[in-house]
Amino acid sequence: MLLLCILLVAIATVFTAPQTQDQNSIIRYFDIQPASVKMTVTAPKGHVVTSFEPYDKSWEKFKLEHSKSYHTIEEETYRRTVFKKNALKIEEHNKQYSLGQKSYYLGINQFADLEHWEYMQHHGFQVKKTVNRTRTGSKFLPPLNAVLPENVDWRDKGYVTPVKNQGQCGSCWSFSTTGALEGQHFRKSGKLLSLSEQQLVDCSGDYGNEGCNGGLMDDAFKYIKAVGGLETEEDYPYTAKQHKCDFDASETVASDTGFVDVESGSESDLKKASASVGPISVAIDASHQSFQLYKGGVYDEEECSSKNLDHGVLCIGYGTDDSGNDYWLVKNSWGETWGDQGYVKMTRNKDNQCGIATQASYPLV
Repeated sequence: MLLLCILLVAIATVFTAPQTQDQNSIIRYFDIQPASVKMTVTAPKGHVVTSFEPYDKSWEKFKLEHSKSYHTIEEETYRRTVFKKNALKIEEHNKQYSLGQKSYYLGINQFADLEHWEYMQHHGFQVKKTVNRTRTGSKFLPPLNAVLPENVDWRDKGYVTPVKNQGQCGSCWSFSTTGALEGQHFRKSGKLLSLSEQQLVDCSGDYGNEGCNGGLMDDAFKYIKAVGGLETEEDYPYTAKQHKCDFDASETVASDTGFVDVESGSESDLKKASASVGPISVAIDASHQSFQLYKGGVYDEEECSSKNLDHGVLCIGYGTDDSGNDYWLVKNSWGETWGDQGYVKMTRNKDNQCGIATQASYPLV
């Protein structure tokens, strides 16, 4: 299945009627750069916000923190109405969380003034044809008789660069790719280098990728092998736009010799790969409002699809929280203000929820 990132443009929009979407289509995804609004609230469970009253004050704070401006008074009135509606949804959800009825909580972010259908469709979601994934990489062979640790976090071992931000460009696939290669390069060399997503955006079109319009991690791994590697982020910096390829083969610092596909749908194999290999490129369904407004906890969305995947991310480990909820630890590419410092814990051992094990792979170095 072709992964085409969800694209969410971080600007205000004029209200238009919702569109109908083909249930079998794949969509693409623009970056989100949200940040929670800090309020004086009743917080029965940690710092979880359960009330945004007074809403007018919350609205003004939201506009200031996210540099929001609107073309007309009518548009601002509408956006304020949407903001309040979303705030009420967050309050309702977080009250359930505080009572132990939900395993994750929500928060105000950059897209709190958007209807969910706008998050889904208006801000860069574009229908694309579904393409079946064909295996062209090596098959992951789980280690025999391995005793797997209960918890894995590759940040603790130095495998993971700081959270990045893809901006207003559907390049999530490139960030998932570099994250996996950064980890494997560190494993081999002991050096953690931040690699260039921009090189992938600009230069890997001949291998099936479409720059800011989406792509596949496996296709990116093919490109990297073919050209001999990636430059560093510093040498080929990210711009969140597609340009003419400016690759300098003499500047490459990390490459792969191929890639390995983890058995599709097998959370057991993904756990073994995550524990024994390092960070793994994965694709997920990130289309739900609960993901749009996610702030912390173990994300558990019953409506999440295991087949309709729209966002490439990086699985950097797994674990179990204090309440007994199994999770995958996932690095996103929407900056540190989204979610839990740029990360999300996604529920584990629930029938491959959100498709996290559907399209998992990593590079060989």
